[in-house]
Amino acid sequence: MASEKLLKELNDQFNFELLSGYYYMAMAAYCTGEDYNGFANFFIVQAQEEYTHAMKFFDFINDMGGRVTTLAMEEPKNDYSSLVEVFEVALSHEKLVTSKINKLLDLANEENSYPTVSFLQWFVDEQLEEENSMETILTKLKRIDGNFAGIYMLDKELGQRTL
Repeated sequence: MASEKLLKELNDQFNFELLSGYYYMAMAAYCTGEDYNGFANFFIVQAQEEYTHAMKFFDFINDMGGRVTTLAMEEPKNDYSSLVEVFEVALSHEKLVTSKINKLLDLANEENSYPTVSFLQWFVDEQLEEENSMETILTKLKRIDGNFAGIYMLDKELGQRTL
């Protein structure tokens, strides 16, 4: 059984993972509206991944004797000036997720909650992958510098992403 404080923080992360999926759906909607269907696909898959992460927290909280509580979500950013801005926001968001996971891990270590430490290690590894993915795409977009052929090729590449 986890402490009430740890269960509250795990529940907050569950809700933040749902919010992350919501943010990525807004990014997908922007990309669709701009006829970047491959980029939209990338963010739809990203949203699905975030919902999967939320369910991992949902199951873990229940396994630890807690009860999940859903919270209200804030409205995501819906308009962007460019694909570069979309990925800058996405990278910034992933860095925020990483900091939240790290704080959760710190708390689990402080409380000697070894099941929680073990559970969170997967997320530590996942966040490294998430940040690298966003950073790689952002770097490519900056190199492309608005070149239509480059954007078309990257859009096509991202359209192949699956869960």
